[in-house]
Amino acid sequence: MRVIKKFFKFFGIFLIALFAFSYLYIMTSKTFGKNPDGQRLEKIKQSPNYKNDIFQNLSQTEVMLPGASMGKMLREYFNKSKLTEPPKRLPSVKTDLKNIQAETPSIVWFGHSSYLIKSNNFTILVDPVFSGNASPISLFGKSFEGSDIYNPSDFPVIDLLIITHDHYDHLDYKTIQKMHPNVKQIVTSLGVGAHLEYWGIDTSKITELDWWQNAKIAKDIEITATPARHFSGRLFKRGKTLWSSFVLKIHGFQIFIGGDSGYDTHFKTINEKFGTFDIAFLECGQYGENWPLIHTFPEQTVLAAKDLKTKVLFPVHWGKFALANHDWNEPIKKLIAKAKQENIQYTTPKIGEMIQLNTALPTENWWDF
Repeated sequence: MRVIKKFFKFFGIFLIALFAFSYLYIMTSKTFGKNPDGQRLEKIKQSPNYKNDIFQNLSQTEVMLPGASMGKMLREYFNKSKLTEPPKRLPSVKTDLKNIQAETPSIVWFGHSSYLIKSNNFTILVDPVFSGNASPISLFGKSFEGSDIYNPSDFPVIDLLIITHDHYDHLDYKTIQKMHPNVKQIVTSLGVGAHLEYWGIDTSKITELDWWQNAKIAKDIEITATPARHFSGRLFKRGKTLWSSFVLKIHGFQIFIGGDSGYDTHFKTINEKFGTFDIAFLECGQYGENWPLIHTFPEQTVLAAKDLKTKVLFPVHWGKFALANHDWNEPIKKLIAKAKQENIQYTTPKIGEMIQLNTALPTENWWDF
């Protein structure tokens, strides 16, 4: 009995110490960012998309279905497929990013939702995550072997950095800390600037946009924030910053930067306002039956491309992290099957492989192993 009492006493002390350490880490680590306050919060309160002290989707959206209990999700997690990660190193290409010559928009995808767009002498980077993790805790969200062949030192000066929303797999503290000195301008969703300023980035670099607001970046370059069906938050509170897709007009081309979004009518609305797109970056992975409204299933990704009337579909949000329970290459297989059925042109370059608009685009099934 005495041994049991000592055990429970020790275990209780251990739990208290663990809780204290975790609380101290959360309160002192800059990784978690900072929610908007002061003048920024007052501006946010004027947004038509901010109601009941949080940002709202256009349609009623539950992050998790009512029946998605923690117990059920844990059972599914511990019984998930053994192929949520690739069985071997991913094939990839190391492009010299500092010497890309691009008369028409050229694109390099780095896995998940990170990619570079170079047009003439203007360089754009979207949602860079190069720390090796899509999580503030290194034990979770580790990048696949072969997917993380680039690091911040490989990049040229970035004329425009686009951050779609504040989730860890899109806004990575370690990456931002290393890259922001070589970034000229940042465009992001309303409220996300609070994190960036907290991390030491000059306010003059940051432009925050509400849905349908736009910014003139340079001659022949304009960007508009457009709706998405998702959510935000880096710690306990959700919806304190906005999540967006973006329409990028650059040198006569129109590009859709999808961010994260479940399927809804906003894709058709965006097409009605902007017309067709030369290429659309749309998420096709990390979906699940317990959260069907905040991420598109692959078949829905193709429908979104059809709604946008894009000439080319570029599937992203896959190929780097296992953030759901499906096989790592299930999303792209299902997407291609649906794209062929709907006669939607798509491209599937390897990580790091450069493509150029108005040229032949790769469609190799490099994930079949």
